[in-house]
Amino acid sequence: MIEWLDFLLEAKKATYAGEGPEGLSSRPLSHDLEYRKGDLLYIDTYLGSEKFSGQEGVWVSGQPVWAMNYTGRVNGEGFNGDFLKEALWHASASHPFRGPELYQSGDYSYECAATGDLDWFQGAEVIRLRGQQIYECFFHGGAVK
Repeated sequence: MIEWLDFLLEAKKATYAGEGPEGLSSRPLSHDLEYRKGDLLYIDTYLGSEKFSGQEGVWVSGQPVWAMNYTGRVNGEGFNGDFLKEALWHASASHPFRGPELYQSGDYSYECAATGDLDWFQGAEVIRLRGQQIYECFFHGGAVK
């Protein structure tokens, strides 16, 4: 297992999924979330809201080791940002990119499909409300050397 994978999952829960505080914007109107533990650093920075694009990265001892780019949009009525954060909270070591393969709560369902591994991957996630798609996001990334 990659030595920083547990850190990545912890960082995701401590930032966006866990409603962690935003830091200073690195670019005009960007949302920047940062988490540190020892010599490990995680940064998630994104632009937009209902239509958004961003990047997550992990650094070990000041060296970048991993990055993921993502872009998505709300494309239906009834989107619930709290449900998205709840789903992302359930990322696991076997599926660490965004959220779990399937998560449901009430009338909402979250689905995430990805190919590859932390070294090289791509995937997509959707949220449905009573079966109707209301959100989509595409992501890709991998090791940085």
